[in-house]
Amino acid sequence: MKKPVAPPPAISNRKARHDYHILETYEAGIALKGPEVKSLRAGKANLQDSFARVENGEVFLYHMHINPYSFTHHEELNPTRPRKLLLHAQEIKKLTGRVQEKGYTLVPLEVFFNKQGMAKVNLALAKGKLAPDQREDIKKRDMERETRREFRAKTKF
Repeated sequence: MKKPVAPPPAISNRKARHDYHILETYEAGIALKGPEVKSLRAGKANLQDSFARVENGEVFLYHMHINPYSFTHHEELNPTRPRKLLLHAQEIKKLTGRVQEKGYTLVPLEVFFNKQGMAKVNLALAKGKLAPDQREDIKKRDMERETRREFRAKTKF
């Protein structure tokens, strides 16, 4: 009997939620080469400063860094090469219209493997936050933390 294998860790872009207002999210497949998949499964990737762009009816992910797989010697891949994202045609048309509006961008939130073992990207349609918005979010988070702390203190026996 086979032991269940733990899913590989998801690679997340934590700064994206801090820097952008997330309006919509999409789950997209990602076209990868074999050694890149092995590196992703090992958690050797970085989404910091990465973004997606719609070009000629296709969506590409830029500046996602995937460390080269150490045991591959037959294929030399650029770690930050553009990677094609796989979305339905209707989703691409919708994204094309929205991204052309001023201030909207496509930001990857996380890369993960689904139950079938396919690499997926959570892609967000986002609008940039200004500094006052970021400070307001920090204040709100601090207030929620304080109220939770007070509630816990009152409910302890």
